[in-house]
Amino acid sequence: MEFDLENPLTDFHEPHSDTVTSLFLVESDHMPSENYLQSLQARDFDISVRRQAISSISKFSCNFDPLLSYLAVNYLDRFLSSQGMLQPKPWVLRLLAISCVSLAAKMKKTEFSLADFQGDGGFIFDIQTMERMEILILGALKWRMRSITPFSFISYFISLFKVKDPSLRQALKARATEIIFKAQNDMKLLEFKPSVIAASALLSAAHELLPLQYPCFRSATSNCSYVNKEKLLQCFKEMQEIVIDGYESVLEMVSSSVTAVNVLDLQFSSSESEKTNGTFTTMRPERDIKRRKIIDYCGNLTVQISRIQQY
Repeated sequence: MEFDLENPLTDFHEPHSDTVTSLFLVESDHMPSENYLQSLQARDFDISVRRQAISSISKFSCNFDPLLSYLAVNYLDRFLSSQGMLQPKPWVLRLLAISCVSLAAKMKKTEFSLADFQGDGGFIFDIQTMERMEILILGALKWRMRSITPFSFISYFISLFKVKDPSLRQALKARATEIIFKAQNDMKLLEFKPSVIAASALLSAAHELLPLQYPCFRSATSNCSYVNKEKLLQCFKEMQEIVIDGYESVLEMVSSSVTAVNVLDLQFSSSESEKTNGTFTTMRPERDIKRRKIIDYCGNLTVQISRIQQY
């Protein structure tokens, strides 16, 4: 069985009530250290090294499952957190990126060949060289390769939302997943636990797609005993900036999964958000402009009151 980012403990445990608790207990072991974030914040040099390595990972993994790329970047951050920043020599960063992708591919049981990693960068590594770097990474990560990521908590938090319509659950999950992918490259979110990132991404998705139901989702998430409310608020605010950048993609999602309920939600989202003074609501002028584009789009759709009453 390949390693599943959404169910990282499936090979070790049969489904039972302790599985979710286990995820929350050990998630910190799969995060970079606080010193790593402080180093990134203090030195542009370190930011540049990370950015170059992530760029290489994206290039080498572009033909694979995007979850593989996410896992590889997780390995990268945890390795750099443990070993310290490497010299920004192109061949070193390239070897590190290739090795992280290779390890992620092996964990996901994804077939690949060295030819997949030999591009136009001018460096060609043999199997032995890659294996030595992989061993170095494995040691730095203490062989904890079954990373617990935000995807491990998506299903749990969606269950708290109690959304009955499968299409709406899928829309929330798809949008939250998109936000999580975008968030990984933002160093400001490295301080937050995977569970907090997952909860924040789902709240952001709900704020967009189901704004009338959003207050209930916010309350359910905030009351979760596993979640630090202060951290959740901080992460949610940071994530709003990421949401704004990717807001246009919601149009495609609405057109493919529109229902009488979420169309109506979106039509009233602007006025509802302006009335909401809750701590999680962050309205910005540029966000309003993009939101109006979606409202205008939905406004052209016919909403039948009789269909609404069915929900």
